[in-house]
Amino acid sequence: MGLREDADAVIREAIRRVLPDEAVDRALRDKEFGSGKLYVVAAGKAAWQMAKTAGEILKDRVEAGVAITKYGHVKGKLPRIKCYEAGHPVPDENSFAATQAALDLVSGLKKEDTVIFLLSGGGSALFEKPLISGEELADITGQLLACGADIVEINTIRKRLSAVKGGRFAGICAPARVYSIVLSDILGDPLDMIASGPAYPDASTCAQALAVVGKYKLNISGRALTLLKKETPKLLDNVETVVTGSVRGLCSAAAEACETLGYETILLTDQLSCEAREAGAFLAAVARSHQQGKKGQAFIAGGETVVHVRGNGLGGRNQELALAAAAGIAGLRETAVFSVGSDGSDGPTDAAGGYCDGNTKAVLEHMGIDIYDVLQRNDAYHALEKCGGLIKTGATGTNVNDVAVLLIRR
Repeated sequence: MGLREDADAVIREAIRRVLPDEAVDRALRDKEFGSGKLYVVAAGKAAWQMAKTAGEILKDRVEAGVAITKYGHVKGKLPRIKCYEAGHPVPDENSFAATQAALDLVSGLKKEDTVIFLLSGGGSALFEKPLISGEELADITGQLLACGADIVEINTIRKRLSAVKGGRFAGICAPARVYSIVLSDILGDPLDMIASGPAYPDASTCAQALAVVGKYKLNISGRALTLLKKETPKLLDNVETVVTGSVRGLCSAAAEACETLGYETILLTDQLSCEAREAGAFLAAVARSHQQGKKGQAFIAGGETVVHVRGNGLGGRNQELALAAAAGIAGLRETAVFSVGSDGSDGPTDAAGGYCDGNTKAVLEHMGIDIYDVLQRNDAYHALEKCGGLIKTGATGTNVNDVAVLLIRR
C-alpha cells in the first residue's frame, strides 16, 4: 500500500466509526417512553440515517415522523416517516415547507406524548421557519458565510430570525416531552448552538447578536434588527438531551486507524478553528520538523476551519487546507496531508475533501498551475481534480466536523 491507499483506509475507518447507527441505538435501546404516542423529527445532514435507525428500533411505536436532510442525502423511503430534502448551507423554500410539516406534526400533542428529536449538523439551514422573508434570510446567511463568520456567530444571528431555533421548537412541542439525540458538529458541543439549538435553552444574548452585526457590517432590514433585539427562551422543562457523537470520536477513530497501519500517532487538537490555508501551512511545518524520525508518524487535527471567500472558484475548506499544505511539503519523501468532512460534502462540491503529497506541487506546476494563484481564486477543487487529489466518499450519513491528517511514512 502507498500513502494514498493509507489515507483512504484511514478515511474509511474514521467515518465508519462515527456513523449514527450505533449511537442512536445506544440512546434508544433501553429508553422507556411510557404509554403516550411517539413522534420522530429528524433534521440535519445525518437526518435520514438517524431516522432510519430510530424507526428500526422503535418499530410500530412510531406514530409518524418527518426527516429533513440535504439534497441527495435521502437513500430511500422510511416506514411512518416522511423524508424531505432541502437547501444547505442556505435554506430554501423546501426547508421552510419541510419544517412546517414537522411543526404540524408536533402541534397539539398531549403531555404523555414524546417527540424523538434527532439533530445533526446542517440543521440550521434545513430546519427553518423564518420570521423574515426567505430572501432576506438567504441574503444574511450568505453575507455571514462569505465574510468568514464562524458557526457560533452564524447561529447567534439565525436563531433570532427563526420561529424554531433557540429553544422555540421545544416550546411548540409542549406539553409533550422532547427527547433530543444530538450528533455534534460544533467544537466543544455547545447544545444551544448545534443547529441553532431548536430544543435547548439559548445561552447567547441579544448583545452578542448585535455585536456580530457590527463586526461584519451586515446589511439587514429594520424587521431583522428588531428581532435580534428580542430574547430567546432561557429555560425549557420538557426536554432531555443526549450527545451521541462529536469530532473527538472522529479524531480517535482516525488515530486508531493510523496506529493499525503502523504509524506512531499524535493528536494535535480536536479544537481546530482557523483559516483553512493556515491549518494546511501549519501541518506542512510539522511535516518539515519530523523528517528525521525512524518510524512512520501520523499527526491528527480535528475541528472546523473557515475560508474567507475572495475569488469565484470552486472548493471547500478541506480542499483548501490540503492544497495549502502541498506547497510546504513539496519535495518531501513519503509525506502527505489530507483533510475530509465527515459528512462527505466539502463546501458546494461533490468532494469530501482533498489529498496532497510531496509530489503535488511539481505535478501542478508541470500543468502550468500555480498553487498560490489557485488559493487566491478559491479554486482548489479544479486543481485537485487535475492531479487526482479529490477525496470523494458520497454522503456518509453522519456529520461531526472535519479531520485533517499528516502522514509521514518510513
